[in-house]
Amino acid sequence: MKSALTILLALLLTAPSPTTAGVPTVPESNLVLLPVKNDPTISFRIWFKVGSQNDPAGKEGLAAITAEMVADASTQKNSYDQILDKLFPLAASYSATCNVEMTVIYGRTHKDNLDDYYPLLTDAILSPAFKQEDLDRIKSRTLNYLENMLRYASDEELGKAVLYNEIFAGTPYGHITQGFIASVKGITLDDVKSFYQMYYTRDNVVISLGGGYDADLVEKLRGDLGTLPAGAPTAVSKPQPQKIDGLNVTIVEKDAKATAISMGFPIDINRGTKDWYALAIANSWLGEHRNSSSHLYQVIRTARGLNYGDYSYIENYPNGGRLELPPQNVCRRQQIFEIWIRPVPNEARHFALRAAIREFRNLVNNGMTESEFNLTRNFLKKYVLHYAETTSERLGYALDDRFYGIDGSHLDIFRKMMDEVTLADVNNTMKKYWNTENMEIAIITKDGQSLKEALVNDTPSPITYQTPKPESVLNEDKVISVYSLKVKAENIKILQVADLFEK
Repeated sequence: MKSALTILLALLLTAPSPTTAGVPTVPESNLVLLPVKNDPTISFRIWFKVGSQNDPAGKEGLAAITAEMVADASTQKNSYDQILDKLFPLAASYSATCNVEMTVIYGRTHKDNLDDYYPLLTDAILSPAFKQEDLDRIKSRTLNYLENMLRYASDEELGKAVLYNEIFAGTPYGHITQGFIASVKGITLDDVKSFYQMYYTRDNVVISLGGGYDADLVEKLRGDLGTLPAGAPTAVSKPQPQKIDGLNVTIVEKDAKATAISMGFPIDINRGTKDWYALAIANSWLGEHRNSSSHLYQVIRTARGLNYGDYSYIENYPNGGRLELPPQNVCRRQQIFEIWIRPVPNEARHFALRAAIREFRNLVNNGMTESEFNLTRNFLKKYVLHYAETTSERLGYALDDRFYGIDGSHLDIFRKMMDEVTLADVNNTMKKYWNTENMEIAIITKDGQSLKEALVNDTPSPITYQTPKPESVLNEDKVISVYSLKVKAENIKILQVADLFEK
């Protein structure tokens, strides 16, 4: 009996596709072009509409591994080592990013090297070799990340991974892109080949080019990628996260010297709408990434010196530990609001959690002031100019505009909205989208049982400092240390770090 996957592949591969002079080609509607006349470089971003949400059950991580087997492995013409040797003198490269809904093969080269670079890039997409040695290498690297790096090398990324898995449990978003340890171990070459055939099709690709390219390159790329098989896979429905009731806390037990905290909840808003830009102002004031003037940073780090930074987000922001500005091509239809408290001393964990939630609630309940609003929107109007300083980054945003269906440029609309959004818009939007009482909280710490008891009992959490603090800070500390969070015992679970991502 034929498998469901075999039948689906047969249907997809027989679907009609656009042609040019009888030769299949990628439709013009699937082009995103950003010509820059005087740019001596050419940027490529080839988006396949597939991500971890498309992972089959039991094969979680397959989308990410397939992307690497395309962009970080051998082709039918060149071994992996040969590809690296050929790219090195060009001072160029290509790579892949795989997220929940997007897989993007991206690269950049100088125009003078295009003739040597182009066949390497297109061979990777069109003619992957799918060698066992490459799969073994990629799986080993993925397993090392899941078993060692994520669990033991970055408590901040660990906390965010646990948070996302909890918020999206039971949905196609309900696992990190790297998958689970057991599922990765079970991925075979046949799995990769079938996944590639199903999703790497000419009807499922968007070509984006930026920089100093000419029209011939556009048509050549359309034609070359037109040799991919036809077919547009069935769309995955937007995830419907379970309703959060109260403060739900997941404590990950680990022998950690400091405590990392992430908290958040789903929000039904995406960029391109006036509400989003209003919420961006509130979020920037509360916790702009890597911004020392934002409020959480001032309260937790500057005034009290408890950690390195404290930030908030209204969009997916992976790799926040190494990025200064928002990434491109990590779009998703369902976003979450997230507060990220970088590790604090274990003895200050309860206090820091109270402080962050208290400040968040105060903002939503009381709103921004006129001066805070004006300062923040004027800052953002200029700051957003730094979001995409290179052609490749601007091309990434143009591709994101296509994902979100934005007519025009998000970055241009962002600046325009800073003159149109009002203080009332911001304060009303916070109340509309931000939920102060119901959220998931992930905490990476040691002695989790004692933290559970302190949370359930609302045990006071006084704090001491090694250096003198102003009286105003000390007086506010007294309020924070007894601030009630009302966490129920049944809403707290304790997990062992060694058990995470095993499924």
